[in-house]
Amino acid sequence: MKGPGVFLAQFMSDAAPFDTLPSAARWMAEAGYAGIQIPTWDSRCIDLRQAAESQDYCDELAGTCREAGVEITELSTHLQGQLVAVHPAYDIAFDAFAPDALKGKPSERQAWAVEQLRLAAKASRRLGLKAHATFSGALAWPYLYPWPQRPAGLVEEAFGELAKRWRPILDVFDEQGVDLAYEIHPGEDLHDGVTFERFLAGVDNHPRANILYDPSHYVLQALDYLAFIDIYHERIRMFHVKDAELNPTGRSGVYGGFQDWVDRPGRFRSLGDGHVDFGGIFSKLTQYGYAGWAVLEWECCLKHPEDGAREGAPFIAAHMIRKADKAFDDFAGGSDPALNRAMLGLT
Repeated sequence: MKGPGVFLAQFMSDAAPFDTLPSAARWMAEAGYAGIQIPTWDSRCIDLRQAAESQDYCDELAGTCREAGVEITELSTHLQGQLVAVHPAYDIAFDAFAPDALKGKPSERQAWAVEQLRLAAKASRRLGLKAHATFSGALAWPYLYPWPQRPAGLVEEAFGELAKRWRPILDVFDEQGVDLAYEIHPGEDLHDGVTFERFLAGVDNHPRANILYDPSHYVLQALDYLAFIDIYHERIRMFHVKDAELNPTGRSGVYGGFQDWVDRPGRFRSLGDGHVDFGGIFSKLTQYGYAGWAVLEWECCLKHPEDGAREGAPFIAAHMIRKADKAFDDFAGGSDPALNRAMLGLT
């Protein structure tokens, strides 16, 4: 496992030091991070089209990061991926994720999102990256709670269409040698293991359809996030290190009662302030040979982001495990076929 890394999306702003990629990268390096995950929708960080088309640009971008003391861990198209599939109920809300010229034009917006993913695949290859972060988007999400009863075939139709839209994109990522890692996240049709399996079946178990593992989203669903690793470890290609807590009360539970984040029973927290068993997570990921980055995604309803970032790097570093290269009891063992047969009474 590599790290610590940090996702820049929640930090970039119009104020220094997070107003340019070089200064943000330097700040993160000084805070103890070895890598940065780049949001491709933020022009302060990257020109995605130029990165897809120009190796010189990508070499310069990577060099800028190295000079600041970090390397690029992955690129992200969370916002663009969301726009690959949008239910009409969310058209107005998600228009904010698209260029101004495409607002109010769902079909053009969707075509733009698909092109953005294609560009991201090419840019990732030019940067020498092996995985890419995104969202799946959602067509079925408004019908999550079955009241009134869902018509027969509604969910199957939604996932069939979702797979149809993503299959060509997955093929582009395959051509570029890059894994597409979907963040399994409420608000997306891919929000738990069952929905990921539905999608995976729809794309014929595509080898590039993989998972960005973020335990905070499983805590808020009361899902067993350690067992999730046991089940899906072969598909986990990315890891967001993010904490959360779930404190249901007599007044509110998983759904949150439409309350602000600070008042919800389920809340995102800075690392170490929530309920996530990171010791168990890092142990399981190490056990299964996860070789990607451990990347902080800071989202906290209480703590200042700069404090969360400064605490995050040493927290991740302290949990990383160097896997043993020999068994602890090797000193007492040996290899003797004759002895083995004797011990089994076969001589």
